[in-house]
Amino acid sequence: MKKQMMLLASVAFITTVFATTSVIGKIAELAGPLFTWESTSHNFGVIEKDKPVEHLFNFTNKGDVPLIISSVKASCGCTVANYSKEPIAPGKTGFVSARYNAAKVGAFNKTVTVMANTGTGAIVLKLSGEVSAAN
Repeated sequence: MKKQMMLLASVAFITTVFATTSVIGKIAELAGPLFTWESTSHNFGVIEKDKPVEHLFNFTNKGDVPLIISSVKASCGCTVANYSKEPIAPGKTGFVSARYNAAKVGAFNKTVTVMANTGTGAIVLKLSGEVSAAN
C-alpha cells in the first residue's frame, strides 16, 4: 500500500510539473511584441516601364513591449526598402515601404524580408505586377 501511495504521489507531482511548464510556455509565447499587418502582399497590376512604384506596408504592434525592426532586405537590387527605425510602442503603428524600379518589361514577383524582435522569425512581404512597355 505504501508503494502505491508513493507511486501515486510521484505521478501527481510529475503531472503538476509538466502542466506548470506548459502554462508558463504559453504565457511566454503571448508576451512580447507582435506584428499585425494590414496586408503582407501587394499587386501593382500593370505599370509602365521606367516609372518606379512604391507601396507602404503598415503594421500595428499588438504586443505588450516595444517592437524593434532589426533589418529589412529586398530580394534584389531593383527593390529598395525603408522602414520605421524607432521602436514601435504597444498599440502604435509603423511601416515598411518597398519601391520597385520598373526597368524591365514583364511580370515580376519580389519580396522584402523583415526581421524584428517578435520571436516569430522573418516576415516576408510580397510585391507583384507586370511592367508594360512605355507608351
